Amino acid sequence: MKFSFTSLGCASALPSADRFPSAHVLNVHERLFLIDCGEGCQMLLRKWGYPFLKIDNIFISHLHGDHIFGIFGLLSTMSMMGRTSQLRIFAPAGFSEILSFFMDHFGEMLNYEIVHKSLISQDMDTIMEDRKIKISSFPLNHRVDCYGFRFDEKRPARNIHKALIDEYKLTLAEIASLKSGEDIVRENGQILENLSFTYLPYIPRSFAYCSDTAPFPGLTRFISGCDMIYHEATFGREMAETAHSTMHSTAEDAAMAANAAGATKLLIGHFSSRYKDPSILLDQAREIFPETYIAREGMTFDIPLLK
Repeated sequence: MKFSFTSLGCASALPSADRFPSAHVLNVHERLFLIDCGEGCQMLLRKWGYPFLKIDNIFISHLHGDHIFGIFGLLSTMSMMGRTSQLRIFAPAGFSEILSFFMDHFGEMLNYEIVHKSLISQDMDTIMEDRKIKISSFPLNHRVDCYGFRFDEKRPARNIHKALIDEYKLTLAEIASLKSGEDIVRENGQILENLSFTYLPYIPRSFAYCSDTAPFPGLTRFISGCDMIYHEATFGREMAETAHSTMHSTAEDAAMAANAAGATKLLIGHFSSRYKDPSILLDQAREIFPETYIAREGMTFDIPLLK
């Protein structure tokens, strides 16, 4: 079962010849979630083979142009491609004005409903949940309202050790109860302990997205225990003062955040155009957190399935 992250753009405010602004795709069990929608997003979705109409949910971290300038083109193209199903956009409250402008000028061409879900909480907040995944938003520390997102795979139902079905002549009702986590007490007093008869088919996985932010103590609580984290790394250590005055992070800040969270893998992006080769930022991060990687355009990073 797929759980992977693909970056479509790892530039910050100024794009360069080989780097586009922020836009990313998270694939959870072949369900696609778009995170941020910088300029050129729809072209990059097409370039890397992601079907537009499989995206039902878009998550916008904040309302700076390098994170939203691609949204009008994408919404229009979805309509021209025949979309009829509802599209949900999770974004700060101010996005309602942007969406209203779009609908006033271009909305008559749309054949589908766009629902804006406002991000307003100043703590971890569950914004979407179904039987397979829980998605939460959490506040970041930037110049405008800015949110990170956490995607947690739901704990799967336990499986029965098949050899024990015949050995203990388990009934269908007993199997269902054991799989739901219950112990069984039979009429003769025999106890069938859930943990002895079942096993977890895989360990649930998690991913956190930390867009533009200066370091702050509360971040660890929001992203603790995540397997993989994307964290902006706009500047190197030599520009730490600039990073923090503009409320951004250095590569070292990103690495320290991943280390404090107990992550397995760190992806860095949102690089300043000052860095023609972001490998210097990678080297600085790896001094603190060795399992750091550059989220280059088109690269996919999987969270492996562990049993």
